[in-house]
Amino acid sequence: MPENTAPNDSSPMRRDRAAAWELLTQWTSGESLRKHALGVETCVVAYAAQEADRRQLPEAERAALLDLYACTALLHDFDYERHPSLEEHPYVGVRELERLGWPEEMRRAILGHASYTGVARDSHLARTLFACDELSGFLTACALVKPSRAIADVELASVRKKLKDKAFARGVSREDVLQGAAELGVELDAHIAFCLQAMQQRAGVLGL
Repeated sequence: MPENTAPNDSSPMRRDRAAAWELLTQWTSGESLRKHALGVETCVVAYAAQEADRRQLPEAERAALLDLYACTALLHDFDYERHPSLEEHPYVGVRELERLGWPEEMRRAILGHASYTGVARDSHLARTLFACDELSGFLTACALVKPSRAIADVELASVRKKLKDKAFARGVSREDVLQGAAELGVELDAHIAFCLQAMQQRAGVLGL
């Protein structure tokens, strides 16, 4: 997977991971939100690889699936910095993605990750994005309170303990974490462990 940079020759007409990163950085200047996008991407793409293996996809189809999942994760909050209200996010971003010709499956998944839109999470992509969104942010928070600030030092048991501590990372919806795992059909501990391992393997890119 490419590092968290995009080539200079990326153009709005391209609809690949490099173009998604460029669009994200055009709309989002904050480092925290960019890192959140990378964290979600990491977990979502790990699930995409698992899904590609399950489907036994040929190499070209596998690459296309991973790219779709990566782009969706990178762009799920790309409009949030400019349009943080419930009335605008993610609607403004999805309209821009439609204007630029990004696929409908991506746009629907992005709408579905915000439950208040009422858009059903009726694809594996949509369920994966929702399941990884809040959890990846929570895992980042767990890493940043470690003396080392390293996700390598985060353990499953401590994550479960902190999930029960409502004073920790208050902005993370515990309900969404639980519901996300349930919708994905994965036991919560397995879901946490899977995302934690994915983020640990990509710690350098995530700055963790």
